[in-house]
Amino acid sequence: MIEEIKQDVSERMSKTIEVLKLDFTKIRTGRANTSLLDHVMVPYYGSDTPLKQVANVTVEDSRTLAVNPWERNMIQAIEKAIMSANLGLNPTTAGTVIRIPLPPLTEERRKDLIKVVRKEGEGAKVAIRNIRRDANADFKSMVKEKMASEDEERKALDSVQKTTDEFVAKVDELLKEKEKELMEI
Repeated sequence: MIEEIKQDVSERMSKTIEVLKLDFTKIRTGRANTSLLDHVMVPYYGSDTPLKQVANVTVEDSRTLAVNPWERNMIQAIEKAIMSANLGLNPTTAGTVIRIPLPPLTEERRKDLIKVVRKEGEGAKVAIRNIRRDANADFKSMVKEKMASEDEERKALDSVQKTTDEFVAKVDELLKEKEKELMEI
């Protein structure tokens, strides 16, 4: 039972890290990255469809994304969807290719983005600590119900604390990498 709880803690904390990585990919740096458009939805035959399912998104150069729609009549809808996604991007159409130049980030915008990144990181740390708290409560209830001894509880608490420390360190590492990436010019 204790091992199952520890396994669950590790899995949930890993998912928290994955969500944080996904959130970080949505935060724009100076470089072009196809993941910037991952959450853009395009109206396609009456339903909203992810951009990747109606077009091919590629990196043309370090500051430009290219979108090649699979159907010529989708060009206008894709352009409109990108503009309404509040990414601060202005797509331009050249024939069947939509090019999206990424404007360089100003120093002020970089600092704002770092604040956003730190807030996301702190949110991940809070989620990790909440997972630890839930596990600790489970261990304490097991002792109350005489399903585990106090020694087993102490060992389990130490183990979960070590796991928590490892995942908080991973969050700090991801934060440091993203901040460095944002400050590159």
